[in-house]
Amino acid sequence: MDQARTTISKIFNGEPRSYTRFNLTQNMEGDNSHVEMKLSSDMDDEVEANGVGENINQHNRPYYPSKLNQRSPKTVCGFVIGILFLFIIGYLIGYLSNRSTDKTEIKSNCPVFNEIAPVRVETVYSLDWSDLRALLKKKLTTSNINTSLKEFSSANHQAGSTEDEALANKIMGKFKTFGMSTWTDEHYVKIHEPGSSNNRVLFPCSFITYSVDFRRLRELNIDVNGKAVLVRAGLLSFSEKVANAASLNASAVLIYPDPVNYNIKDDTALFGHVHLGTGDPFTPGFPSFNHTQFPPAQSSGLPSIPAQTITIKQATEIMSKLGGQTSPDGWSDGMLRGTMYSLGDDGDIITVEVNNVLIQKKIHNVFGVIKGYMDADRYMVIGAQRDAWGPGFARSTVGTSLLVELARTITDMIKNDGFKPKRSIVFASWSAGEFGSVGATEWLEGYLTSLSLKMFSYISLDEVISGFDSFKATASPLLYELLESTMKQVIMEPMGLSHSAYPFQTFSGIPSISFRFTSASIQSYPFGTIEDTDQNLELYTFYNTLKLAKTAGEVVGLVTLRLVHDHLLKLNVAKYTSVIRNYVSQIRSKVESCQMSGRLPSTVTMQWLLSAQGSYDRAASTLVSAIRNSDLEDMEQCRIINNRIMRVEGSLLSPYASLRESLFRHILLGSGPHTLAALVDHLEAIKGGLESADIDQFKNQFALATWTIQGCANALAGEVWDMDNEI
Repeated sequence: MDQARTTISKIFNGEPRSYTRFNLTQNMEGDNSHVEMKLSSDMDDEVEANGVGENINQHNRPYYPSKLNQRSPKTVCGFVIGILFLFIIGYLIGYLSNRSTDKTEIKSNCPVFNEIAPVRVETVYSLDWSDLRALLKKKLTTSNINTSLKEFSSANHQAGSTEDEALANKIMGKFKTFGMSTWTDEHYVKIHEPGSSNNRVLFPCSFITYSVDFRRLRELNIDVNGKAVLVRAGLLSFSEKVANAASLNASAVLIYPDPVNYNIKDDTALFGHVHLGTGDPFTPGFPSFNHTQFPPAQSSGLPSIPAQTITIKQATEIMSKLGGQTSPDGWSDGMLRGTMYSLGDDGDIITVEVNNVLIQKKIHNVFGVIKGYMDADRYMVIGAQRDAWGPGFARSTVGTSLLVELARTITDMIKNDGFKPKRSIVFASWSAGEFGSVGATEWLEGYLTSLSLKMFSYISLDEVISGFDSFKATASPLLYELLESTMKQVIMEPMGLSHSAYPFQTFSGIPSISFRFTSASIQSYPFGTIEDTDQNLELYTFYNTLKLAKTAGEVVGLVTLRLVHDHLLKLNVAKYTSVIRNYVSQIRSKVESCQMSGRLPSTVTMQWLLSAQGSYDRAASTLVSAIRNSDLEDMEQCRIINNRIMRVEGSLLSPYASLRESLFRHILLGSGPHTLAALVDHLEAIKGGLESADIDQFKNQFALATWTIQGCANALAGEVWDMDNEI
């Protein structure tokens, strides 16, 4: 049995075969071929039958030596010796052939394996799930993590810098040391850097608000048209705050860290970006490879107004000079010393001067892969941002260190403990994350077609530690059950633009996870500042950084092992049923309300959307039932089921949304007019009689969203003859 296990193991590792014997029989109808492995016992039987049996002549007739008794003793003796010689040669050939089978390896990209059919063999695994859990916890040590944290720490490693490249080479070297296959991905991206003249803000502005309260401006008759807006950092991303201000025709935005949210020095500056999107904004929807010659373009998410971060000291100075009325209740809970939080008036003048320079830089993503032993062409990715403005200890160093240590741990489990992952694991180190997941998004754009077919999950290691008493996560609903079974008392939160897993989930349609250990306090960790250091992270974690890092690594490791160990992917398609049902319920309620008020014609019917929802419900229930009644040790059956599961997330990407206008096409978790959330907001605008309400546009998006859900249900149903086409 050990011999068989070794043989199968090495077959999937992959080196040229010499004497391995197998039958390749092609289905007469052109279906995938079946590979039948001949292991040691079978091969011995064949050698014994064919090595010393009947001789076959060129006409395929048995040949029998005749008149042997008439030959001389010398001839007979020679004949006997010849037979014995042939017997010995045949035996040796059979013996060596059998031994060579034990040493045969077939590369995971062998055409017989990847392009013709899965190999149908009974694979014996020496490790069960409890073994894997114990090994992971034992081998992922705080000592190794601490060594990596020190090794990958850097005072400054901005994207595209020599320091960034040095880190990339160091990570590549680690992957090679672990015996992983490695490669790099090179992109030429446009990013902003400070110009020769510093950005300047010259005195006071008109108004302050916490960004989330922009919706109340109309209710309070506060006009920001043509005025600069002072915005407190927090809750929403910088880009969302600037977009909100621009939608109300503000002339500029200043973003500051209020002491109520940030425990940093008065003169500490914030770093960030204001692109309402991810990736290189000057190649929206397509990759920034140097050899791609696309016409000039830019993302619709680039801001139309200038924006600048300022320090607590600068914000205090500006606020102290503002006139006008005191800000409304709930807006003045900040802690700028010695100031009144006022709205400003028309007499307050401010000048915002932004002198950033747009330059092109070459960046490198670094990859290492652990190839699966069965479905090597199915893989998940674990990724971490490598670059940072300033030290970026919690932003990038912790994630990079865990990336390397997880690679070390899993490769060690394979080499020394007999672990054989069924599917492949890719480890990715991204550059230009500080500019909005640029490196990761460019990779997704470059390989979107193949990734959507073969990549089944993404786990982000970015910002996994910023506190100690809360565990928060955001993920695809497909992964909720797996995550909650791995980590108890997890707080699930919506996935937003600030999460580095967002483009994987909403642009590429790949089930993704992002999580963090944080604090319940309203005080934010100083990400994006020069105060993101190892010493400060120790303070925020009460000197538990190493312990939390190990726990974070175990969470990622356990989720990863579960996804590559079991025959069946641990992705629960039934979890999307309630998400779709909730949105449909909201839309139905608002459609009925608008029709009762006469603002929406009665020709708008919910029938087709309800039908699409029902189709998904039935497809999900049918698959769950099929799983329950299937032999989960049958690898071919599991692969068929896994293919259906892998179609779900990608099928929720709207095929009707323009990548240039709406990069995040997921209708449930993305952003843009194609989403179900946008339909709910549009109905609210119609009900309120707002000028922005366009009934024809709503009807169009309503129809497209309906068919996207139905298309997802069809993909989940399986073959065309299993699809519900009642719609």
